[in-house]
This record gives sequence, C-alpha cells and structure tokens, in this order.
Amino acid sequence: MNRYPIWKYVVIVVMLLVGSIYSLPNLFGEAPAVQVSSAKATLKVDSATLTKVEQALKAGNLESALVQMDGNSVKARFNDTDTQLKARDALEKAFNPDPANPTHTVALNLLPRTPAWLQAFHANPMYLGLDLRGGVHFLLQVDMQGALTKKAEVFAGDVRLALREKGIRHGGVQRNGQALELKLRDAATAQQAKNLLQDQFADLSVAEATDGTDIRLTLTIKPEAARKVQDQALKQNITTLHNRINELGVAEPIIQQQGADRIVVQLPGVQDTAKAKDILGRTATLELRMVDESSEGRAAESGSGAVPFGSERHLDRDGRPVITKRQVVLTGENLTDAQAGFDGQTQEAAVHLTLDAKGSRIFRDVTRDNIGKRMAILLFEKGKGEVVTAPVIRGEIGGGRVQISGSMSTAEASDTALLLRAGSLAAPMEIIEERTIGPSLGAENIAKGFNSVTWGFLAVAAFMCVYYMLFGVFSSVALAFNLVLLVAILSMLQATLTLPGMAAMALALGMAIDANVLINERVREELRNGVSPQAAIHAGYDRAWGTILDSNITTLIAGVALLLFGSGPVRGFAVVHCIGILTSMFSAVFFSRGLVNLWYGRQKKLKSVSIGTVWKPEASTSTATVAKTD
Repeated sequence: MNRYPIWKYVVIVVMLLVGSIYSLPNLFGEAPAVQVSSAKATLKVDSATLTKVEQALKAGNLESALVQMDGNSVKARFNDTDTQLKARDALEKAFNPDPANPTHTVALNLLPRTPAWLQAFHANPMYLGLDLRGGVHFLLQVDMQGALTKKAEVFAGDVRLALREKGIRHGGVQRNGQALELKLRDAATAQQAKNLLQDQFADLSVAEATDGTDIRLTLTIKPEAARKVQDQALKQNITTLHNRINELGVAEPIIQQQGADRIVVQLPGVQDTAKAKDILGRTATLELRMVDESSEGRAAESGSGAVPFGSERHLDRDGRPVITKRQVVLTGENLTDAQAGFDGQTQEAAVHLTLDAKGSRIFRDVTRDNIGKRMAILLFEKGKGEVVTAPVIRGEIGGGRVQISGSMSTAEASDTALLLRAGSLAAPMEIIEERTIGPSLGAENIAKGFNSVTWGFLAVAAFMCVYYMLFGVFSSVALAFNLVLLVAILSMLQATLTLPGMAAMALALGMAIDANVLINERVREELRNGVSPQAAIHAGYDRAWGTILDSNITTLIAGVALLLFGSGPVRGFAVVHCIGILTSMFSAVFFSRGLVNLWYGRQKKLKSVSIGTVWKPEASTSTATVAKTD
C-alpha cells in the first residue's frame, strides 16, 4: 500500500543530486576582479588581449587567482581589494598609454569564486540585485522633444524629395520647431501638394492658410505618430544602452522604462561609477565619406607622404590607415536599418543598408559619379573616427537599398550591421538621479536576508519536530529539500535575487510546510477514526492532495498576476514566489511521502506511527506522543 516503485526513488535521488550541485555555487561568494574590454566599437578582444593582461600582471608582480576570457572581455580575479586596485592601475597603463585616446575599458568588477569542478557542470550562482551586491543606480531623462525635432527634420527632406519627383513647384520647405511650412503660389498647386502629402505622408496633418498672395501649408506630426516616434526613440535608447553596458560585463543589468520618458539603469557589482557614467553618456555617430584616391592620398596611405589638404587619416578595423576626404556624404541620421545577409549573385557575406528618402537621393548621385572608387564608412566615438569598412562602388545604387560585400565573414557582416544599426542614441539623455550602494551595504543585506531565511527554517523545523515527532522530522527534511531545489532552479535560470526575492523565499518556506501540516493532520484524523496506521498514511496523503492542489493553484494565480503586471522588485518577488510554490508541491507531497514510505512502508504489521498526540473525542484522556492503533 505504502510502497514506492524504484523509479520514483531514482527520481528523488537525481533531483537531490542536481539540486545540491546547482545550489552549491551560491555558498562561495564573490571575489574582487578587474575587467578589460574594448572601448571602441571596431576593436575586438581576443586571445592576444588575454596574453597581454597576464604579462602586465606579471610585470607588476601581481598574483591573480584566475584570468579568463568571458564573452567580449578579459576578467582577472584577485583575493583582496588592494591587489585589485593595483592591478587596475597596471592594466590601465598597459592598455591605455595615451589617456586622451583610450582603446580599452579597464573597470572594477566582481566575479564568483565557484570552483572549477562545479563550473564543469555549468553550475553558476544566482545573480544578485543592486540591493544585495552593491552597485550604481541611474535615472535617465530622455529628451522626447529632441526626438520629435529630429523626426521633423527627416520629414522635411522626404517632403522636398517627393515634391521634386512630382514636379510641384514651391517656395521652399522650412522647419519651424516640430512643424514644417510649405509655401505655394496658387490654389491648384496647393491642392496638388495636399493630395501628395495625404497619399505619401499619413503621419503628417496638413493645415492650409493664406500668406499674402501665397498659400502656406503647415505640416505637423499627428499625435498618434508623435507617440510612436517617442516610443521608438525610447526603445532604441534602451537597446543602445544594453550594447554599451555589455562593455562593463555587468551580470543581469536592469535597464527598463519608467513612465513615458525616463529610463532606469541599475548596474549590480559595478564599483567604478565614473567609468559607468562615461560609457552611458558615450555618443557615437556614423559618417560616409569618399576615400582620397589621388596620388597624394595613396602616398599618405602607404606612409610615404603627408596627408593632403582637405583629407584626414583614419585607421580601419585591422589597424591599416585609410585617407578619407573631409566632406561628409551621409550621416547615420539617413540610415534607417542595417541587416547582415548574403550577396544574391556571389553568395558572399554582405551587409544590407536601408536609407531614407534624402539619403537615397544623395547616395544615388554619389555612386553614379564615383564608380570604381572607394567609399569609407566611419564610426566616430569621442571625436575619434575608425573605418568600419571601405568598399568599392561597383555601379549606381538607387532606391535606398545599399549592399556592402567583399572579403568579409558572416560574423564580420553581423558585427558591422550591429555597429551601423546601434551606433548612436535616438534622442539625447541626461542623468537626473544617481545613487551608489557600496559592497559593504550589499553584504549586510545578504547577511540579514540569509539570517531571516535560516532562522525561519530552524523555527519551523523545531516546531514540526516537537509537534509531529518523526513525521515532523520527515516534513523538516522535505522543507530543506524544497529550499535546495528552489535555490538550484533559480541558479540554473540565472535569475536575479533581490531583497524582495529573499522575502519570497522565506514566505515559500512557510507555505511549503503548510502542505505537510495538512497531510499530518489528515493522517491524525484517520487514526482517530480507528483506521490502521498503513491505511491512515495512505488516506492522509491521498485525501490531502486535493486541498493542497487547490490552495497552491489559487496562490500561483496571484503570483502569475504579479509577474505579468508587476515591475522591478515586484517581479523579483513574483518569480521566487511562483517557483517556490511549484517546488513546495513536489517536496511536500512526492518527496516527503517517499521518506514515509521508505521508513514505514516495509513494515507489514505496523502497530503505531510517531506523529505526535492524537486526540480522541470519545476519551477524556489523550494517547501518548506515539499513536497506537489495534
């Protein structure tokens, strides 16, 4: 009756081993570290960077516990903060000899002390939130009016091009703030212009007024289109911030919208606030220029001559010099999209660009006049320009669809498209709030949260053992298994644990033991009714299951609602809460019953069970702490 088949015990053992392995990394804590990453979008970090880091540390007589490649950065772990600070200074000198033109970002960070044998199982600790790990908090204000002004400027170029293509004569398109003004000579021409604008520019509203003998059309962005522009600007800024923060190597940064025009940025573990502000405020612009193909330009490119007047010298991604003309053909404002793909004829890796109307017209004219010459695409950061690529123009390119191909791998094409697509912010931003939480305060919060969970567990376990005797011990072991399983799942999901998450973990312990209380009381009820111990155990688990399922499902519904509609700390609480409900159902019913069946299931003539005092209503006295049934 109370026997588990072998496969169920195998499941329990496997779950216990997996839970133990993937929860262990959280016990080893974090160590101070220094991270070296690229400060320029066109500069890559590779094995040579790793070797240079090791050499710089060796030259400074600095001992590192671990030096490793981690994504697009090299991280060196140390045993104390003093060595960490000295290593930061040594690496800064080695990688950035010219402080005015830094090529790498050298930042302070924290790394987990997880042993290598656990890392072999891909076992990693949970990410810790800002309140537990320390770090920096920024609140950024996005200039939405600037985004609308920028969009109005794009509309102005598109309207001029559309009127020119249709042969509609006008007195010029002028931008007045976020509105466009178009002057026309007569009513017939004004009607033609209005029809064109209504057909091709659905996002613009047209208002007509007389201006002396002329007719003036005022074009404004419709409210719904303005909201769309603002939403897109906010999303592009968030995407760009994600790309920039990746340079800091922050584990699980929080970058989310707050209200209609603000962005919250939380960087757990970042100790170098100035470096974080520098990266967040970085501006990158894209420019297309013609390469100087003159004899003087070629000589300067080979290093045998000076840069001719009207040209500039820049380096490409491989460090080779490229001489470009100062005149800018196009900027990133004219680029609407960039995607990696393949050449339709040669099947080589390529980058496909999409230009707006103004950019399409300019690009068509430039490519028609410069067939066989090179055009350089430059990315400017902090006033320093680097050549992303410099392809040869094969023929006139119109329609706003541009393809860059030739001698590039698919990875290089993807990287180039990313650089071109997310090089700059869609709207200006400024930091209006800044907070720094020190590592010591984070460690104090961790200690308090850990103590609350530990003392809560011990108090519940002590009560259960006293009140339910051996069944209470089984419940306490199941509760410990539930905690291990919960931490393991959060670690495997690489979830971010915050103080609200630790509160949800403490709450999960109380909810998990509630199921065992229902089971134990149900077993006691069966014993009071004179049922044999084996039948009482069987009936107790079976009949309590329905109540446990109902109560947990209703609580899970509330947790899912918090997860769907909450944000920030509320979502952190909801994640731990929902996972805790699922693990508690497994541990309280499946795991605890396995322990009971293992202990009592083998006894064919069971006379009593240790489940505490069983009160019988027909007797004036109670049984002893061990319930006996004939």
